[in-house]
Amino acid sequence: MNRVAPVFQRELSQYFNSPLGFIYIDVFLLLTGFFFFELFSFFLAEQATMRNLFQLLPWVYLFFVPAISMRLLAEDKKIGTVEVLMTLPLRDWEVVLAKYFASFVFLTVALLLTFPLILVVKQAATPGVLLDYGPVFGGYIAAILMGGAFLAVGIFFSSLTDNQIVAFILSIVTMAIFLLIGIPNVAGIFPPGLHKFVLNISLISHFYSVERGVIDSRDMLYYLSVIFIFLFATIRMVESRKWKA
Repeated sequence: MNRVAPVFQRELSQYFNSPLGFIYIDVFLLLTGFFFFELFSFFLAEQATMRNLFQLLPWVYLFFVPAISMRLLAEDKKIGTVEVLMTLPLRDWEVVLAKYFASFVFLTVALLLTFPLILVVKQAATPGVLLDYGPVFGGYIAAILMGGAFLAVGIFFSSLTDNQIVAFILSIVTMAIFLLIGIPNVAGIFPPGLHKFVLNISLISHFYSVERGVIDSRDMLYYLSVIFIFLFATIRMVESRKWKA
């Protein structure tokens, strides 16, 4: 762990010691706040619920997370700092995990900064209506798990190229597929035998399951499996050195 810490701290500091990191957070908070209050007409609905926020997050993540992950490995390859990283007394998997967890912490901080919305919802609700904190807790857990899965997909595509825009686009396309196949109308185009399978591999169907406040071990296992698969693929890509070519 002591060997991973310097790379982790370096990556995390690049987010918080540069204007770009704060721009990411500002844009994320502005988008979520705007859509929550304006798109869903929160004040007209007069409901003590955060569900609209969590239903919105997967689609905000679709563009926000690839913007974070696209530089994780592609940037080092492009500017040549990958050679420096590889001379450190670190295994390839330690480099990948250090970068992944730094981006995960950054994304989690951005997400947790939406906490003031809970106070707004509580104050704006109809008198006598209590806020159900179960779905709120479940929603944040679901958002953290989905964010981790999106980042794992993003770092994988960042390992394939030195072009951040290419990594950004590939990540968006892949994530969009994983989201869209979870929409009932879209899943319905598949044959009946594949319908349930398609829903089970969709990121969004598991997200909404946890977001309702039901913490199911199957949903947790699903997200952890997605994270493991894409991180494992990233590590193998780094080990092959194809991404250094």
